Amino acid sequence: MREALSAIERSFREALTAAGRDSAAVEAVRLRFLGRKGELTALVKQLGGLSPAERPAAGASINSLKAEIGEALDRAAATAAEAGRRAALAGDRVDVTLPGRRPWTGSLHPVTQTLREMERIFRELGFTVESGPEVEDDFHNFEALNLPPGHPAREATDTFYLAGSDLLLRTHTSPVQIRTMQASPPPIRMICTGRVYRRDLDATHLPMFHQIEALVVDEGITLADLRGTLAAVWKRFFGDTVEMRLRPGYFPFVEPGAEYDISCQVCGGTGCRACKGTGWLELGGAGMVHPAVFEAVGIDPERYTGFAFGLGIDRIAMMRFAADDIRLLVENDVRFLRQFPI
Repeated sequence: MREALSAIERSFREALTAAGRDSAAVEAVRLRFLGRKGELTALVKQLGGLSPAERPAAGASINSLKAEIGEALDRAAATAAEAGRRAALAGDRVDVTLPGRRPWTGSLHPVTQTLREMERIFRELGFTVESGPEVEDDFHNFEALNLPPGHPAREATDTFYLAGSDLLLRTHTSPVQIRTMQASPPPIRMICTGRVYRRDLDATHLPMFHQIEALVVDEGITLADLRGTLAAVWKRFFGDTVEMRLRPGYFPFVEPGAEYDISCQVCGGTGCRACKGTGWLELGGAGMVHPAVFEAVGIDPERYTGFAFGLGIDRIAMMRFAADDIRLLVENDVRFLRQFPI
């Protein structure tokens, strides 16, 4: 019995040392020696096999070792628990001397930034900012703008029509010009901004994009006023180095009509994907308001003249932020968008 007790005591010391400050390991040692199937419990069961004379001394020795083991386990458990608390506190500790961590915040979308900048420039030039519905009727979107019934823009392959009605998603913001001329007599100096919709998608076109159009109506307005206004707008937006050109073009609602380009701000005019290697980016159409448009809204074309031009805000955002694919503006990739904080 003495040899068995000595062996158990040695095994216990070794096991407790190996457990260290691990609470789970200390509890495992407790179960190994004092549990219902523990080594010391098994030794107690052997007392019945001893003689009556040997039994009291053996029982006292077992109880003494059991008490010693229990005290050692309690001390080890307390030490392990304290070590665990210290480790938890160390992990949760806040170092107040560290610099603060700035939270990531959102920002305005590049198209929104561009749109607001364009509106600011036009306001400074004396223009008002008007708005209108995105769901339009045929008169305001096509007829009043002198687009004949067979014009390709009216085809369902180019325009989104609402099923079961004569309504459509506006293909440009020009209907707002019609509504403004119907509501306000000349002189008029206005721009309209908003979303427009066309069946188109590639590196430089989107099915839903943002447009801005300008309209000036007054006595004595000439093509020179159109060119001067365009030059002033783009130099304010891009700086004095930007170049602009007008090319003859046909649009049913202006006469004479023109298409206007600016030097590519992505490649500096050397040629890239955005400008298709030409060094120029087409922005939109422009021209003198067609007399038929004036007649449709009740303005005397013999007394008044005017000019109008439009452009895609998304393309201007491409130029401002040097993006070579317009689809980047609608993919909502945060890695792209976070480059333009404001």
